[in-house]
Amino acid sequence: MPESLRERLIGAWDLVDVSEEPVDGSVPRRAHGRQPAGLFLYTPDGYMSAQIMQGDRPDVTSGDWSDLTPEEYAEEARTHFAYSGPFHVDEDRGLVGHSMVVSVIPGWVGQTQPRSVEIDGDCLRLSAVEPALSGGVIVTTRLRWRRAAAAGAAE
Repeated sequence: MPESLRERLIGAWDLVDVSEEPVDGSVPRRAHGRQPAGLFLYTPDGYMSAQIMQGDRPDVTSGDWSDLTPEEYAEEARTHFAYSGPFHVDEDRGLVGHSMVVSVIPGWVGQTQPRSVEIDGDCLRLSAVEPALSGGVIVTTRLRWRRAAAAGAAE
């Protein structure tokens, strides 16, 4: 019997690409730069955690995160995105719902956001089902992930 969508999602995924496609058909945008970094975890007990950041973030002046300047805090928040909570799979429709218990965006806490899912070998594609406002433009966000090597495996 083939694996379910839920079974195929379980594990760790490295971010390959993030694209924001304006619904007006204008040029897609790279909200996290040309070389984004990220890790998405789907656990067997039904939780997920997403971390996405701009790959070329500048270093900060202090080694103490509580001693950053207001400008450094703003830049860190602008270039790093994260949320975690339970996930739910709709096998028939090829959707996964991400329910946010914690989020860098406070208004997302308590929300469940659906994503369309495509898995082809070690490639995972997640797309927002509903367009959203980003930088003053209504976009559909599409993310491409690659199954991560086992922790401790040679890179």
